[in-house]
Parts: sequence; structure tokens; C-alpha cells
Amino acid sequence: MALAVKPVPNADPAYWDAALETQSRAEWDRMKLALLKKHLHHAYAGSPYYRASFDAAGVHPDQVKSLDDIRRFPFITKSTIRDRQNAAPPFGDLCAVPERDIVYISASSGSTGVPTASPFTAQDFEDWMDYEARQFWSSGLRPDDRYCHSLNFSLFVGGPCVLGAQKLGALSIHAGTVPSDRLLQILQQFQATAMWTTPSYAWYLGETAIKEGIDLKKDLAIKRIFVAGEPGGSIPETRNRIEGLWGASVYDYYGLSDIFGSCAGMCEEKDGLHWAEDHILVEVLDPKTGEPVAEGERGEMVLTTLKKSARPMIRFRTGDIVSFTSEPCACGRTSQRMRGVHGRLDDMLIIKGVNIFPSDVEAIARKDHDLTGEYKLVLERINHLDHLTIEIERIHGFNGTDEELAARFAKHLKAVTGVSGTIRVLPADTLPRATHKAKRIEDRRTGVWS
Repeated sequence: MALAVKPVPNADPAYWDAALETQSRAEWDRMKLALLKKHLHHAYAGSPYYRASFDAAGVHPDQVKSLDDIRRFPFITKSTIRDRQNAAPPFGDLCAVPERDIVYISASSGSTGVPTASPFTAQDFEDWMDYEARQFWSSGLRPDDRYCHSLNFSLFVGGPCVLGAQKLGALSIHAGTVPSDRLLQILQQFQATAMWTTPSYAWYLGETAIKEGIDLKKDLAIKRIFVAGEPGGSIPETRNRIEGLWGASVYDYYGLSDIFGSCAGMCEEKDGLHWAEDHILVEVLDPKTGEPVAEGERGEMVLTTLKKSARPMIRFRTGDIVSFTSEPCACGRTSQRMRGVHGRLDDMLIIKGVNIFPSDVEAIARKDHDLTGEYKLVLERINHLDHLTIEIERIHGFNGTDEELAARFAKHLKAVTGVSGTIRVLPADTLPRATHKAKRIEDRRTGVWS
């Protein structure tokens, strides 16, 4: 892998690559189609699985004449990746290059099964780091910043993203997932101006600092917080609470181990997440019919890689429920933007026929400043019917009544989601705080936390 270097000064300092980032939508589509055709041929020629899968579906890369033609090709899922890896270890027959060309692997956390490896060639890795640098640049990170990387380095795809910060020239501190007191010490000692973590941990770390007598706005120098791993960063109410706590700007990023660390991220406008359209072809589909949803509507995000040669992902069903817009961004970038991850198919709850995601509840909990912002959803089966209880916390020093808070929350919940439930108000600091990804659902029907 090539060493990261400081960038050549840009002709337009607002962009990492102005010609690419500001091209017209027609130019984006022409680029994506050319990349798609080449990539499908690579997958067909190099991967035994894709060759057999395409043949069985009666499709061939030569048949692709437009971007819509991708819909003729079969889906893959996380189970496909796991099954193929188990059938042909260590990487599976989805791989389209020989092992000698693979220089790096990340792996999923394994929270829903056996961890799956995600291989990269040297060019895959370099393309990934260039995109990370471009995304950091769009979020305002610059060579004079001190960037603290506070994500897990243990095979996690978010670990190497620190090299993107180094590539653009920022001083980079590889902190990893050290204990919170140690991380606060590092932030204070080096006066880091930016860091990356999860939304839950950004909130937890801020609360911990205050309890330890650290003034986040005077004793620390953090001006930018990049978050990923949970839907919270795209929820304005959550982002606003974290920004108010830290006195810093929060930028949401989206990535997944099966492709690379960041596939989308917020620019300084923070009006949605710009997709890396030169790396991924995105479909947003109705999970039941498989048909594209209208712009602004919610659907499952399906991703096709356009460059990653080690293991192409052709029509990968992410399970993430998103919405998107093609409206121009005030930053001048022309890529389509994801309006955020609203939830996951496996996190979606159906209460009396109505779909509800934890992110819907989070927006209400974080908007009410008489609440700490922490919450938990408890599902039970009572008299053969599913019942939802939402536990929330009042802030220290709240002068009203729990009944008042519960009634207000229930009213907002009904107005926003159409769902009714029991609202249980708890004292501050009752619910557990997350130090990585928060678990918000306790399903007492099955005994499962998620």
C-alpha cells in the first residue's frame, strides 16, 4: 500500500477534486455507466459465483446499456457473503482476484453471525483512502487540524480511515477505543481539533467529561466531530444536542465493511450525506416489491460497487432504510445525497400494523430538552397482542411531573409515528450509556436485545 502524502494544493480549495465533485448529473451518469460495464465484466470473468449467478439469471454484462439495466441482475445479501466464504474459505468465490493480489482485509463485527472478511487490493485501498480524504475535506478538515481517530482498529473497516486524514495532511492521532478517561486526556494533551466516533459515544464522552470537571468548550479544542455506525448522526435533534454539548460541528458518515469505511458523508452544509457515486451505484427500493421508490420516500438501500476489484458487490442488499435527494447542494457538489439512515429492516417494529424505527423515537427524545435524550424500547406480548413501552429519562433538576413528561412524549409519538404506547419516565442516569453502538430495543417476546 502506498504511503499517505500531503496533497498537491487544489486549484479550487473548496474541493478535493473540483472537476469530479461539481460535474453535471448527466456526466455522473455517463461515468457510472462506463464504470458499471467494466466492473460487471470484471466480476463475471474473475468470480466463479458471479459467473454462475449471472448465467442462472440469464443476464450478461454485455446486455447493460443503461444504469437501469442493473435491475436485471440478482441480489446478494449478507447471508450470500457468509455462505460463499464458508464454501470457499478464507474469502469465498465472490472474490474476483487471486489471493496474491489481496493486501488488506477488514471484517464485520460478527454481531449477526460469523464475521465476514472484506478483502482489498492495493488499488482498492488507495481508492478508498483517496475518497476518505475527499470526504474529510468536504467536512472542513484541513492540513492544520489535529485529528483524533477514536474508532476500533481491530479488523473494523473504520480503523484505516485515519489514513484519509493523513493523506490530506492533518496531524493524526491513532487513539482507537481507549477508556474514556484516557481519551479525554489525549484530547486535552494534544488539543485535538477533530475526532471520529459513534453518536452514542460522542454523547457519553461529553457527559463523562463534564462529570470529571472538564469544560468541553474551554479545556478542549474540538471543533469537528465525525460520527458513524448509528442512525443518530443524521437525526437533526441528536446532532443538535451533541453540537450543543461540545460546542462543535457534527458530521454524519456512512460506511459498511463489505465495501469500505465511508460510502457517504456530510459536507459543511450538513444537508444530507453525499454518496461516493464514482465508487458505488445506489438503488433505493421498496423492500417488498423490489421497485425503486420515489425521491424523498423511504426504501432499502442496495449498493453495487463500481471499482472495488478484490470482491465486487453486485446489488448488495444492505438492510438499511434510507431516503435520498438529487436537489443541488449549496456546497456546489452535485452528487446525490442520502437523507440519512432511518433504520434497518431488522430493527423495524410493527406495532398494530404501523412501522416504527428507533430513530423515529430518538428524534422525539432528543428534541425535548427536559429529557436527557436516552431512551429504550421494550416490546412485550400482552393478551396475545404486541405492546410497546418506551422508557425515557428526565433531566436533573426537572421541576415538572413525570405524568406531564409522559403525556407530552406520548402526544408527540402519536403525531409523528401514529403509534401509541406506554411511556415510562425514569430519573436521570438510569438507562445504560453506550460506549460504542447503542442497544435500544429489548424484545421480551424473544429475550433479544438490539
